[in-house]
Amino acid sequence: MHILGISCHFHDAAAALLRDGQLVAAVEEERFSRLKHDYRFPERAIEFCLRAGGIKGADLDYVVFFEKPLLKFDRILQSSIAGFPKSRRMFSEAMASWFTDKLWVKRLIARSIGVDPARILFSEHHLSHAASAFFCSPFEEAAVLTIDGVGEWATATIGLGRGTEIKLLSEINFPHSLGLFYSAFTEFLGFEINEGEYKVMGMAAFGEPRYADQVRKLLRISKDGSFELDLDYFAFQYSSRSAFNSRFVDLFGEPRGRDEPFAPADAIDGAADGAADAREADPRAMRFADIAASVQLVAEEAIVAMARRAHALTGAERLCMAGGVALNSRANTRVLRETAFREVFVQPAAGDSGGALGAALYAWHSVLGNERGFTMDHAFWGAEQNEQQVEAYLRKAGIAATCVGSERELTARVAEMIAREKVIGWMQGRFEWGPRALGHRSILADPRRAGMRETVNRKIKFREVFRPFAPSVLVERAADYFDLADPENKYPARFMLYVVPVREDARCRLGAVTHFDGTARLQTVFRDRDPLYYGLIEEFARATGVPVLLNTSFNLRGEPIVATAAEALSTMRRSNLDAVVIGNRIVERTAVI
Repeated sequence: MHILGISCHFHDAAAALLRDGQLVAAVEEERFSRLKHDYRFPERAIEFCLRAGGIKGADLDYVVFFEKPLLKFDRILQSSIAGFPKSRRMFSEAMASWFTDKLWVKRLIARSIGVDPARILFSEHHLSHAASAFFCSPFEEAAVLTIDGVGEWATATIGLGRGTEIKLLSEINFPHSLGLFYSAFTEFLGFEINEGEYKVMGMAAFGEPRYADQVRKLLRISKDGSFELDLDYFAFQYSSRSAFNSRFVDLFGEPRGRDEPFAPADAIDGAADGAADAREADPRAMRFADIAASVQLVAEEAIVAMARRAHALTGAERLCMAGGVALNSRANTRVLRETAFREVFVQPAAGDSGGALGAALYAWHSVLGNERGFTMDHAFWGAEQNEQQVEAYLRKAGIAATCVGSERELTARVAEMIAREKVIGWMQGRFEWGPRALGHRSILADPRRAGMRETVNRKIKFREVFRPFAPSVLVERAADYFDLADPENKYPARFMLYVVPVREDARCRLGAVTHFDGTARLQTVFRDRDPLYYGLIEEFARATGVPVLLNTSFNLRGEPIVATAAEALSTMRRSNLDAVVIGNRIVERTAVI
């Protein structure tokens, strides 16, 4: 039996295909369209999934959409009426979009895929999130916590997963939303909503939570883990132009401009007493850092409170998390350390894209009653370019490449290049599901020298200098460098969704991947899950004594992660990458410049 899950029309459109309950393929549309966070109907992603499964649309037993459009439309109508007349413009824009495509998604699916409309099902948004986490986890029973901006009405839910069933026990509804609360501050701090939230996390490390009490005025957390927003400070409920209003500005000051320099990162990196120097030299920028630190702290408090409530309601020892807020890796760490849960699993595509997979899994297990037999222990579910495709492209483009005979020789040569401070684009196998590059579409560099952070940020990625990088570490050696007990069972760390302190005695050896506050968002690498990437880190350890690589996504600022050899080499042409490794072929910079 084949079940296709689809998510679209808001952000991160995606498709996922199951065959008899096993995942065949899962991809975001942006990887094919090259439009970051592409929200449109995922035609290319669907085509890939069907091709990966060797089937046509007519062969599908079911297609499941990740939410219920009529319920969401009802919320938009009621919210627009409640916000009138301030909501006039938002209402007219919403109606234009809903009456052109969003209300007719069933007809669109049937026409685009060629499937009988009777085979098209609809899940609920947060149920899809819950299923994407629980049914991908290794747990037979677990509490389930979903937190995002908004689905139909719900913005956060608590549930219990047991076997093939998920029961939602509690929810918080729009307009009270932790995701929209965090997004309002994302906009205020000069970043793009649904794109810059992780930049707020990076900026937070440079500040102190001096504004925490003001932030708590906007988000009131109750003892039972629920919360309320003070809507007098927000505009998202009636405006499509801004998420906050003038009262918000009166409380926190003028917002940061888009692309405004963040000088404290330079001052802190370059001074013995960097934080003090930066605060004196650029108090405006440090105000933004302090606000970022404050909103991050309060968001963590809310997430931990909800997790504690989930434990109280379910009594479960394990927790599964999804929804865009579950990508807040600092909060994930606090959940595991400060609640009674023994283990936590976070869906690696926690945002709307993961809803496509969750919708398909919910239909397979909870609607059709099929037993479980799948665990997501890696994220490599996208497309790959085979040797013939790569060779054909290189020949047509007239690009010379060195073909390496064995994996051991390849990893040894690339490790030696990285040890010589070369920055390498690394493209192997099927690309990753979700926003993290986990060693199949990665830019890799030496983690030891602090200056490498600036090199990669400024000269390779062309992005903000304060942005941190992830260390990829051999799982057996993780505890030697990071404050991480039992790393084999820290599931979020496999998917780069966990922030931990770097051990003090290791920080001098990991200068490029240790963030200003002494932490790192690490990725643990397993030999049996990704032997080639594991082998590369192992070879780097033989050469340098450090079993860690600096890992960041293989893309330039504002672009999706690369999917093809052409995109990988285009990225090298437009940046200062020293080489790109595609399969067993090494392309030096001189071959394309």
